[in-house]
This record gives sequence, C-alpha cells and structure tokens, in this order.
Amino acid sequence: MNRFRRLRKTEALRDLVAETRLSPKDLIYPVFVKEGSDIREEIPSMPGVFRYSIDRLDEILDKVEETGISGILLFGVPDKKDEQGSGAYDPDGILQRAIRSIKSSHPGIILISDICLCEYTSHGHCGLVCEGEILNDETLPLLAKMAVESVQSGADMVAPSDMMDGDVEAIRTALDEEGYEDIPIMGYSAKFASGYYGPFRDAAGSTPHFGDRRSYQMDVRNGREAIRELENDIEMGADIIMVKPALSCLDIVREARSEFRYPLAVYNVSGEYSMVKAAALQGWIDERRVVLENLTAMKRAGADIIITYHAIDVCEWIGEK
Repeated sequence: MNRFRRLRKTEALRDLVAETRLSPKDLIYPVFVKEGSDIREEIPSMPGVFRYSIDRLDEILDKVEETGISGILLFGVPDKKDEQGSGAYDPDGILQRAIRSIKSSHPGIILISDICLCEYTSHGHCGLVCEGEILNDETLPLLAKMAVESVQSGADMVAPSDMMDGDVEAIRTALDEEGYEDIPIMGYSAKFASGYYGPFRDAAGSTPHFGDRRSYQMDVRNGREAIRELENDIEMGADIIMVKPALSCLDIVREARSEFRYPLAVYNVSGEYSMVKAAALQGWIDERRVVLENLTAMKRAGADIIITYHAIDVCEWIGEK
C-alpha cells in the first residue's frame, strides 16, 4: 500500500515537500491614481482597494516596499476625457505625473505602466471610435505614443491591455526608435471578454458608453485561439506574456506554460477579488485560506507572475520577504 499520508502528518513535513510556493517577489499590486489632492477613497465594489491622489501615493507605496512585492501596475484616472483619449499620452497627464513622482520617491519598485485608452476616452472604449466601430490600426500610433510618454516619465515596463491587433509590435517599434530598446513589454496576450472585470470599470471609470468589448477582447469559448494570441505577442516582441482573467483560465495557463518558455503572468482580476472579499465579509469563507488557495493554483498551473489586489495581504500572511 502507498502511504501518501506519511508526508502530510505535520505542518513541517507538508512544508518540506510542498511543490508550489508563493513569494512576494511573484506579485504585482495594481494601483489607481487620480487627479486632485489629499484623496484616498475606497472603491465601493472592491473593499480594501483605494484610489489615491499623487500626494498620498506614498501610503500604499510604502506598504508595497515594506512587504517585498516586486512592483506595481499603474492605472490613471483622469478628470477630463475626450474622443481621442488624449490624456493617456499627455506629458503632463495624471499617469505621467504619477510615474515621475513614484520613481522619485520609490525608485526600487518596478513600475509597470498600463497602456490603454479606455480610462481616457469619453466613450470608454480601448481604441478610437468611428460610427460605432472601434478602429484598430488608427489606434496603434496613440498606444505607441502613450508607451513612449510613460517610459520617458520613468516607467520600467509597459503593458498594453487594449487588445488591438499589432499593439505590441507598434509599441516595440516606437520604443526602439526612441532609444528605449531595453524597456520590456508585458503583453495582455490572451485577454478574454469577461464578466469578471466589472469592479475594475468602477475603479477606473472605464465602462463603455455603448456596446461592449467583445469585438476586440477574446471570446471565452476559444482556448486554441488564446495560444495563437500568446504566440503572436511573442513574435511581435513581448518579453512577458499574460493570461487574463486568471481563475477561469487556468487551463490556458497550463497550456501556455507547456508551450512557451517565456515569463508568464496572470491577472487575478477585480471580480475574482471582489467575490472572495464579499463572501469573506459575510463570514461564508475563510478569506486567507481561499486567497492563498487561489493564488497557489495559479502558480501550480504555471504562472511566474501574479497581478493581484490581494498582494499586500498575501505578503503579510506568508510572512516572508
């Protein structure tokens, strides 16, 4: 008889033979920065997550640094929006000013700038719009410009989340032409049109004013296409590939890990976070246990990097740096 329980008898034995381990260095924490001053406002649909004005960013950045989290994924929340999303690539926009401030005060934190127009457009879509159609090729130069402005402001990495065809290539070309050949790109390579994004759209004010994003984000029914998208981002120059959302796409994560030898990220998205928080607040689940189980499953499936709103809590729970 096989006695599997021999190595499960004590916590010390279980730790000794654990195949999957979480570390703060695996984690990226998303941060929302908005116009104004003295602002730290909780996002109603995401308990424990806040929007900050630039002058109060140190409060969250200090925690990120103290816990040993590798870096942040930064999202700007502007006051003014227009059809072209011009605030996204304005050298004096909220995102660019925040990047400069963060790199001045916390230079050791990896700062990843999310590249997308959705927070900055008056219509809420990720690209330019003409007669109700989201324009692909016309959007690419604006994404490239946003990436260049972010890097010129001090970003260590850019992460295009727009799902326009050719975005990584356009950004890679623009960065190289400006002398930023060493700046890495993390592609939102297989990003599905998911119902799990609702709380984020509340946080970033990016809900589309018409239609939805299914004409450019992936159909949740298509797994083989996801592998093609991942491969395409690699061919275009992505240094890190991503699957999003994480929990409902663990099959894609596992296949991607088997297929590619590139760093693989997952995004434990807002809806996944909020479901756990809501159930925990009702006393229906053990929050710590469920969160650690979810993130361990992501790593077990093959993720190297986990973007998660749970990051600070997780670091306190696992008690290591």
